[in-house]
Amino acid sequence: MDFEHESDDPFRDDEDDPDAHLSLEKESTKEYVVYLVDASPKMFTSTCPASADDQKEESHFHIALSCISQSLKNQIINRSYDELAICFFNTREKRNLQELSGVFVFNVPERDYLDRPTARLIKEFDRIEESFAKDIGSQHGIVPGTRENSLYNAIWVAQALLRKGSAKTVDKRVLLFTNEDDPFGCIKGAIKSDMKRMTLQRAKDAQDLGISIELLPLSHPSDPFNVSQLYAELIGLEEDELADFMPSAGNKLEDMKDQLRKRMFKKRIVKKLKFIIVDGISIELNSYALIRPTVPGAITWLDSVTNQPLKSERTFICADTGALVEESTKRFHPYKNQNIVFSTKELSEIKRFSTGHLHLLGFKPLSCLKDYYNLKPSTFLYPSDEAMDGSICIFIALHRSMIQLKRFAVAFYGGSSRPQLVALIAQDEVIQSGGQIEPPGMHMIYLPYSDDIRLVEERHSEKVGMVTRASNDQIKKAADVIKRIDLKDFSICQFANPGLQRHYAVLQALALEEDEIPEIKDETLPDEEGLARPGVVKALEEFKTSVYGENYDEECEANAKPSEASKKRKAQAEVATKECENYDWSELADTGKLKDLTVVELKYYLTAHNLPVSGKKEALVSRILTHMKK
Repeated sequence: MDFEHESDDPFRDDEDDPDAHLSLEKESTKEYVVYLVDASPKMFTSTCPASADDQKEESHFHIALSCISQSLKNQIINRSYDELAICFFNTREKRNLQELSGVFVFNVPERDYLDRPTARLIKEFDRIEESFAKDIGSQHGIVPGTRENSLYNAIWVAQALLRKGSAKTVDKRVLLFTNEDDPFGCIKGAIKSDMKRMTLQRAKDAQDLGISIELLPLSHPSDPFNVSQLYAELIGLEEDELADFMPSAGNKLEDMKDQLRKRMFKKRIVKKLKFIIVDGISIELNSYALIRPTVPGAITWLDSVTNQPLKSERTFICADTGALVEESTKRFHPYKNQNIVFSTKELSEIKRFSTGHLHLLGFKPLSCLKDYYNLKPSTFLYPSDEAMDGSICIFIALHRSMIQLKRFAVAFYGGSSRPQLVALIAQDEVIQSGGQIEPPGMHMIYLPYSDDIRLVEERHSEKVGMVTRASNDQIKKAADVIKRIDLKDFSICQFANPGLQRHYAVLQALALEEDEIPEIKDETLPDEEGLARPGVVKALEEFKTSVYGENYDEECEANAKPSEASKKRKAQAEVATKECENYDWSELADTGKLKDLTVVELKYYLTAHNLPVSGKKEALVSRILTHMKK
């Protein structure tokens, strides 16, 4: 009888549980974006420095295209299911569903105007600047003596592109790139007022439909962008927001140009929970995953002809006749020379010994909660009145009492796959400089089972049973070393995963047929310059002397008699090195045949080069490619 194997991944979300089929349709899960780029002659003639460190001048049009190109490449990694459209206005040619003049929607064959980004779209968009003057053209879309209004037309086209999808389930945005702060400056009198009024009304109509319009102004130090001319009213800026708008818009532009290749997980509800406090009193909670490691995406098998994803299907074939047979609705399990038969429904009921709800069991002092109980990342809980009225009110009362009494709640939680005890710790709101640093709510800590806890003394004790402990002097020297090399204001967000950066860079180069792979800076390497400082060197030497003594010889220690475990590792390394020589790893990497090798064969290379051998097959392949710099 096949029982489901529970994954040991400590970062596994509850949404991966096959029993977790709660609908999340009411949450925004996708994003639709229309990039509106001003293509007027001023965008090609005005320039600004390419970056703060580079004095080379680039046109505003080139900077806008560079930002969009980088954003497209990152979107495939960050948010591959989001959809986008690229639209130029103030153009000579027109291409849009409304046949409005001065607006050109850029696209490639076999793709809708608003659709997911593709490699072909990115490749052709990167070359568009070369042929823009010939194929699309630039012109002033708003000229005296006519009623043509290219900005009005562009907002209309963007609004039409964003018609699909409900504003309740999709975030809709228009990103507007321009260096013209007064597009109606060449027009005077009542006509200017009328055109301005119509444009502002068109923008308001779009915003009423749930479409947000964001301005990314391009300017030069000698020619600053005056947002109060038109765009402050168009995007809905208040008077007190004008002073901070230009610096924040500039930062947003730099972020688009320089953002890393990293997979971003949206702040979304992982699962809705029913929290049963006592019989008859329940509240609804939303759970959020705060942090998790990022791994390369799963391998997707594609059809060799159509390049479409393949769908696997399971078919049962009779071993005697070769005929197709239906899947059996019965299962059996041998017990005492007898087969015990279960129906599929009975088997499902046997596995389902928990409802998946959160049941309150009681409270304990916070001092009873040890640090080493936290074996995997916590889940953040926040109340919701959406399904159960009064949930927020009850949660606030419970939350305040737990903080005042310094208690945490013990509860039973888990679906049919992994039931366990959890600790609910109330977190108070933290506000600094008028902004919220930490939200109020509860952290759900997954408590360990008894065999999850190992005593350090058992692992590191000597044969006589006594534990070797560090002296006070050794502890002081170790503290001095830590103090010397401590990273100030450390955050995990400061360092990118070099393996993932390399993985994404290789994928990008393959998809876009680029000749060179972008250079990846490994920020996790030791800071040799920092470790060579006299204070650090002195602290390390003093620590070494306090532990090993003044006459310690590293070479003699290295030549000491090896243990049984080291002998075994050495033998495995020798076998792996010998087997590794039987493969042409460079050719296998260049021809993409590494994935055809078995896990054992891949581990020959990893062991021979002293690399980690943990992880699934795709992780091993990625690790080999990274080591070979392929």
